[in-house]
Amino acid sequence: MNDMPILSLIIFLPLLGALGIAALPSSRPSLIRFAALGVSLITFALSLGMLVGIRGQSGEFAFSEQLSWIPSFGITYHLGVDGLSGALVVLTTLLSWICILASFGPIQTRVKEYFISFLILETGMLGVFLALDLFLFYIFWEIVLVPMYLIIGIWGGADRIYATIKFVLYTLVGSLLMLVAILATAFSHQATTGSWSGAFDLLALRGTIADPTLQILGFAAFALAFAIKVPMFP
Repeated sequence: MNDMPILSLIIFLPLLGALGIAALPSSRPSLIRFAALGVSLITFALSLGMLVGIRGQSGEFAFSEQLSWIPSFGITYHLGVDGLSGALVVLTTLLSWICILASFGPIQTRVKEYFISFLILETGMLGVFLALDLFLFYIFWEIVLVPMYLIIGIWGGADRIYATIKFVLYTLVGSLLMLVAILATAFSHQATTGSWSGAFDLLALRGTIADPTLQILGFAAFALAFAIKVPMFP
């Protein structure tokens, strides 16, 4: 497992499953349901293996994967997992297959589109917990918005249109505040170090952001975005 990109597999297996389901005929809803369930169960099994393997890893973050992405701004494809994020990943993969199984009965229209949306949603959620680059984190954060919009708007209850519009508007406001905080943090890192290297890397930023005002405002922006997405507020 040490030589296998386990975190990338966990994140993108649901996305590959969604692409596979897209190729299945809509006239076979049972096949689509069980294909989605199978992909989600395999992802859950991989997450359990990851959680067990964390104890055999050295360093603060286990199974670290890092590739250069946009070097001119120090943006990398950086993944890692610790005990806290590992538990959240396992919880996400557990609830995902349970929700897919529970939806077999209620979801009777546009079955194919529903399970494609749900698996993309799972990819976004897992990416949020495993990303160690703030730019990569923000991309996964925004990916979640699209399938959630579709699931609420198409398969929601009587007030689904109102709920969808309200959800999108509030989430976009929170996301923009968080994006401003991410960019401000990156520019502060560049101004402090004179380099863009590590400007979006969570581990590098912890040692370079010394301005207490930026820390407080950045925390507030992140906390508000999280509270809206959960949703705790409003």
